[in-house]
Amino acid sequence: MVAVTRGDERRSIERELKRGSLELIVLHLLSPGEAYGYEIVSKLTEQTNGSLEVTDGTLYPVLYRLERAGYVAVRWETPERGVPRKYYQLTDEGRDELTRLRDEWTTFAKAMTRLLKQTP
Repeated sequence: MVAVTRGDERRSIERELKRGSLELIVLHLLSPGEAYGYEIVSKLTEQTNGSLEVTDGTLYPVLYRLERAGYVAVRWETPERGVPRKYYQLTDEGRDELTRLRDEWTTFAKAMTRLLKQTP
């Protein structure tokens, strides 16, 4: 049996919360307009002051799922100099899904806040 320290436990909770909210995070970051993968990673880090960071290896599977579900559309652009970039943009279905996920998150967060303010 492997002992779990408090630090490991905290990181595990953070990891699970992040994993459960990645689709909401990505859809939200795409709501102002299209972006490519590195841009999404940078926006997330910047807008959360580094509290939420993801790697390419975490982000791209989420983007592929969102694309397969019809929530994002993609287009390729090749700059005169440089590597081709795949841009992601919300579809109408993606905007609807963002609204649904945002409502779910808000309900969950409010319930947790109420619970944690109570004395057990």
